[in-house]
Amino acid sequence: MADTTPKPATRAPNRHLPATVWGLGFVSLFMDVSSEMIHSLLPVFLVTTLHASAMTIGLIEGLGEGVALLMKTVSGVWSDRMGG
Repeated sequence: MADTTPKPATRAPNRHLPATVWGLGFVSLFMDVSSEMIHSLLPVFLVTTLHASAMTIGLIEGLGEGVALLMKTVSGVWSDRMGG
């Protein structure tokens, strides 16, 4: 009769990440946090300081989203042609 008892999972060896990986990770984290903070405060700044209308804010946001979508499309096509 075969032994059917489950065996304990083997753990991977403890591998430490280099300090540069940790540093780049924290830089990326802080850049993401700061950009999200600015992105959420931009409409408030536009309305209170520059007295922008809701239509102006909508146009700015729409233009930003459109440019981002266009660049994703262009870079995807370019990457496919380059073989990446």
